Amino acid sequence: MPININRFQRILEDIASDIPDDLLRELNGGIVLLPEAKRHPKAKDGDLFVLGEYRVQIPGMGRYVAIFYGSFKRVFGRAMANGDVAALRAELRKTLLHELTHHLESLAGVRDLEIDDERKIADYQRGGRD
Repeated sequence: MPININRFQRILEDIASDIPDDLLRELNGGIVLLPEAKRHPKAKDGDLFVLGEYRVQIPGMGRYVAIFYGSFKRVFGRAMANGDVAALRAELRKTLLHELTHHLESLAGVRDLEIDDERKIADYQRGGRD
């Protein structure tokens, strides 16, 4: 059975339920599933999609993780069409944990993962694989 947005939401909720509350501290906006695909602003030929983002709307308030269903569909379309829950679950979990790491680093005033992401984008733009 293909993985539509409702099934995707249930998988996301299941993954999130396994995350210790300490890692979700001050994530007052929670984890939000958005239906759209989001292209990375530095994508070459529209070939790079954002799977998730950590967002802070107002410093000290509005911290949340956004997951882009449409981006997952673009990047992992075959697995989703084939109903490959195991493959999708692994990628979704990896994305969610990545964004939660941004959250925890933000709370600690650290930018290590953000710097690493910037390095990977620079490498991608130079034509490297990472």
